[in-house]
Amino acid sequence: MVSKDVETAKQYDERYGTEGLYWSIRPSAACYEILRLMPPDRPVRVLDIGCGEGRNALFLARNGYHVDAFDISRKGVDKAARLADEIGVPIKVYRTNLVETKLTEEYDVLFSTGVFHCIPVELRPEIFTNFKQFTRPDGLHVFSVFVRKPFIAPAPDGDANSSPWKSGELFAHYHDWKIESCTEEIFDCMSSGVPHQHAVNRLIARKVEV
Repeated sequence: MVSKDVETAKQYDERYGTEGLYWSIRPSAACYEILRLMPPDRPVRVLDIGCGEGRNALFLARNGYHVDAFDISRKGVDKAARLADEIGVPIKVYRTNLVETKLTEEYDVLFSTGVFHCIPVELRPEIFTNFKQFTRPDGLHVFSVFVRKPFIAPAPDGDANSSPWKSGELFAHYHDWKIESCTEEIFDCMSSGVPHQHAVNRLIARKVEV
């Protein structure tokens, strides 16, 4: 029996194995919030969790951040590394499985968009405790997660390994952090070439030492 993680890796290898960019080179709007809230006027370490082809990692590196990035897709991380070489920015990019990864180094910013539905519900408290533990004081978590809505059909290019979040579930992990922003929205998407919608919760939270 093929594991869900192997299915997910294969699915994204097929997407990222093409000549072009599946998600485009345009960064997420959340990257501009990182620039606003923690500009790189000093060495700022960023971890891009589930970096795909590297669009956000590359943008942040080009703007002066020290960026590490990982993804489950070998095709994705290879493409991100190649683009970094072509652009001439230093990023450390590697392949690993999010669910099995435990942070052992501290970062100023943890960033992820549209990836955490791959974390089974029962593992989320342990993983987020680890994320928070290895975030430096005054550090930021900049995350977005897909949330389940009964009136929105599953995406045509949905993941093989998917456990969508409930509205507000992400925010509950940060009851002890300063919430810089938290939103829920529905947006139109054409990632598969077929029009569809997603509901998403977006969070920016800051670690405040007391």
